[in-house]
Amino acid sequence: MGDNDILIDPKLLEILVCPISKTPLVYDRQKQELISKAAGLAYPIRDGIPIMLVDEARPLEMDE
Repeated sequence: MGDNDILIDPKLLEILVCPISKTPLVYDRQKQELISKAAGLAYPIRDGIPIMLVDEARPLEMDE
């Protein structure tokens, strides 16, 4: 099973919000990230676990 085969529980996605903006997140299955467009950050998902730490997030590029 590759990294992209790990699925996130849809119920978990419904309750998770960005810790900065408190807005809903968009799941990018291909990159295994949760995207906060409001905060301009992408939070990584490692081994199926969202890492909701600002220090672990990467800034979004202009075209994302």
